Amino acid sequence: MIFSTRLLAASLPVVVQRAVACTLTLGIVIAGTSLPVGGTAEAADQGSPTINLADPPQSLDVRPMPVKVVEAYPNLRIARPIVLTGAGDDSGRLYIADQYGQVFWIDQDDTEVEEANRVLDIRDRVRYADNENEEGFLGLAFHPQYAQNGQIVVYYTTTKEPHLSVISRFTVPENQRGPDADGKIDPDSEEVLLTIKQPFWNHNGGTVAFGPDGYLYVGLGDGGKANDPLQAGQDLSQLLGSILRIDVDSTQGDKPYGIPADNPFVDREDAQGEIFAYGIRNIWRLAFDPKTNDLWAADVGQNEWEEVNLIRKGGNYGWSLREGGNRFTKNGNGAPPSPELIDPLVEYPHTEDWGKSVTGGAVYRGSRTPILQGMYLYGDYVSGKLWALAYDRQAEKVTANRPIAWQGLPVFTFGQTDDGEVLMSTMMGGGRIYRFEAK
Repeated sequence: MIFSTRLLAASLPVVVQRAVACTLTLGIVIAGTSLPVGGTAEAADQGSPTINLADPPQSLDVRPMPVKVVEAYPNLRIARPIVLTGAGDDSGRLYIADQYGQVFWIDQDDTEVEEANRVLDIRDRVRYADNENEEGFLGLAFHPQYAQNGQIVVYYTTTKEPHLSVISRFTVPENQRGPDADGKIDPDSEEVLLTIKQPFWNHNGGTVAFGPDGYLYVGLGDGGKANDPLQAGQDLSQLLGSILRIDVDSTQGDKPYGIPADNPFVDREDAQGEIFAYGIRNIWRLAFDPKTNDLWAADVGQNEWEEVNLIRKGGNYGWSLREGGNRFTKNGNGAPPSPELIDPLVEYPHTEDWGKSVTGGAVYRGSRTPILQGMYLYGDYVSGKLWALAYDRQAEKVTANRPIAWQGLPVFTFGQTDDGEVLMSTMMGGGRIYRFEAK
């Protein structure tokens, strides 16, 4: 029997929607995960370097982290707080975007704040619906020269036509810049840089981030549904299923942006020059380490495995030949481990003990909680679990994955202040923001 679970999902709490299948017979995913329906990925391949966190080597440190999670702003509520970021201008402001299309700022040190300052409202341009909850306002990044040019870049789903993702630039007028100004973003300053047609409403990715090279990185998904029906993950002629890298400070031909000359596929006629890495299913949050410049990304799995990756230029991360460190066989024979396919650093299975939808985080570079220094913080949207991962760059190996105890609410997103503190949000309880402290 086939029936649409868009209606079913609409009747469930939003946290459950990310683990409901669109059709029971086909196993089509809603919002990034699906329940195991008919067939599974094969057991972990021998020869894969990926650590299965549910069966870790004895050398891996898995001791509970002596860290507690506390509300950073107990009196503040912002519904569906999907982006948390500093502006890189030493203003001490924390910018918060909601999934509906609003951007706010607060003083990051004001723990008693009750109301945020709204600086942008484009809700009339943004499409969001609870039963299609991977669309909406998904990304916000401040230009590296924001203090001088006032530019921000956003990623959202437009109301103009179904399933169309828009990457746009907005500008803060000069008289609105600076630590004493209101910081209002001119809604009429929008310049559309790129539009991406999404065949379905899920697997939109949505993170935008400026790298240490000054270029804009965009985390995309494979277009949605299940089993990569467009085969986008392994098709360099499509933008979907990849991480893009573009230059927003130049133009190229009829494009309102440039393609960096050292992008890995720029000289291939059968490839989109914007692609930096590919083989991606649905990046739910990528972030640069402010100290090492490493690019971390969590890729949401389908039936069996969630994964965390370090992204390399030109890397093929395997989807949909592989899911985590395993052969994926639901749209073909999959592929064994090989030098051409980069398996993730770690994976965890779809179980109650672990979760079903990874939420990528950030590397802690703050001063409040020294025990977390250099650790990658991440979690799971469905189980509400949190972890701190340690990576030895010289040895190129994960040395720890330590759980952080807390109340287990859905882990919606992570963000980072300009001084390196890592924050986390949940959409539960009206939308709350948390920070990490030593016990």
